[in-house]
Amino acid sequence: MAITDLTELAKSGSRFSVRVTPKASRNQIKVEDDLIRVYVTTVPENGKATAAVIKLLAKAIGVAKSDIELLRGTKDRVKVFQVR
Repeated sequence: MAITDLTELAKSGSRFSVRVTPKASRNQIKVEDDLIRVYVTTVPENGKATAAVIKLLAKAIGVAKSDIELLRGTKDRVKVFQVR
């Protein structure tokens, strides 16, 4: 599992967009041209993929899962999160 260091986003109130790819071959986070891409192995069903994304982001940012809030994109591939 490849996890990128995103600790610069650990500031309270920090907002960022993420492009999500569900059903990937492995869980990983990539930053390409200021775009955060998150690949998760879970299926996009009943919020499972979003929960997996939050778990990966929390580990990469260095905060608790409960500190990451989904602002937009519940059912979209592009999601906007905020650190509480």
